[in-house]
Amino acid sequence: MSKTLVEKILSRAAGRPEAHAGTIVQVDPDIVLTHDHQGPMTIREFRNFGDVKLKHPERLYVFMDHRTPSQTEIAATNHKVMREFCKEQGVEHLFDVGTGICHDQLAEQVAAKPGQIVVGTDSHTVTIGGLGVFGTGIGSSEMAALWVRGTIWFRIPETIKVVLTGSLKAPLNGKDIALALLRILNTDGATYKSMEFHGEGVSSLSTDSRMTLCNMCLEMGAKTALFPVDDITRAYYAQRGVQEVEALQPDPDAHYEREITIDLDALKPMVATPNSPGNAVEAETIRGEKRRIDQALIGTCTNGRISDMREAAAVLKNRKVHSGVRMLIVPATRSVLRQCLDEGLIKIFLDAGAMVGVPSCGPCGAYGMGAVAADEVCITTGSRNFVARLGSPKGILYLGSPATVAASAVAGYVTDRLEQN
Repeated sequence: MSKTLVEKILSRAAGRPEAHAGTIVQVDPDIVLTHDHQGPMTIREFRNFGDVKLKHPERLYVFMDHRTPSQTEIAATNHKVMREFCKEQGVEHLFDVGTGICHDQLAEQVAAKPGQIVVGTDSHTVTIGGLGVFGTGIGSSEMAALWVRGTIWFRIPETIKVVLTGSLKAPLNGKDIALALLRILNTDGATYKSMEFHGEGVSSLSTDSRMTLCNMCLEMGAKTALFPVDDITRAYYAQRGVQEVEALQPDPDAHYEREITIDLDALKPMVATPNSPGNAVEAETIRGEKRRIDQALIGTCTNGRISDMREAAAVLKNRKVHSGVRMLIVPATRSVLRQCLDEGLIKIFLDAGAMVGVPSCGPCGAYGMGAVAADEVCITTGSRNFVARLGSPKGILYLGSPATVAASAVAGYVTDRLEQN
């Protein structure tokens, strides 16, 4: 039977070649991850099993990225609990405060390979699909059971095929493609589906943009999102010392529940207006309204990678952040921060008047960074602009790409384009 990419990955992992969409399968994930937002709860649930040990401590990756640096005694205590748990259970893959966001670090470590399975206590574990890896998020209780048993069941999802035609050109970013898809699917149009990306336009997307796009598929309700392996994927691994990766591909005659085409040549910068990622419009349609902003944020697991930093710097170079705007830039990982230093991007950010934060999830959910007051307006590269996502329930949030957020920071209002000097 012909199969989509997710059908191939999950049926093979389950040892059931006949399995297809709709089939329930039992699999042993290659990597499981948790962090300081869900980790303490997962540990508590794990203790409820009694005097037990991790089934596969070598597969567990633990990250401190959400509440870092520790803003409260509770956060500090949770970090201590996680460190002690890792020592007790023999977990070697512990990434402490300041190393950065779990999804990005996992990609940088190339711990997961194409065709493998990653399960995490973070909904945006789908991000790793940009490398051809099945990634999905689960809750704390389910993760605790997985730690004990080493196995988990999934219903193999149906697949939506997204065909990208044309070529993605600067200053467009994977975020713009994601928002264009959200305009079509809204926030529930891909519920428990797999998103699979094809077409000539795929070759114009960097690994960073692919990860951004997979990341945002969660906001459409997707269970997972996947890019088939190509030369860009192979190059990413090769640059990190992995010379051979499996080029698992869907079958040419695989069945897809739906097919959507996005013409990248016709794509324009997008923004999501309050209070949903599904409220996506072309930025030019509201540019003339000059909707003022108080804050601009660049970072999070959606757009905190090096290409995002470069795109922001290209806009901010020799410009100043508007006098009425606070701007915060948070690189996703320590290596991205170091690269920003090496390339002179930090100087550009500081000269423009922006603040640079410690590698972390930073403003996503306002865990100690970037909270807004009532009636303040923020544009962010994050994944969500829900009510109270960044502080006050009366805050007003927009989403955009790094270039759009940077342009808005300079202009003082939501825009994708700066006036000529």
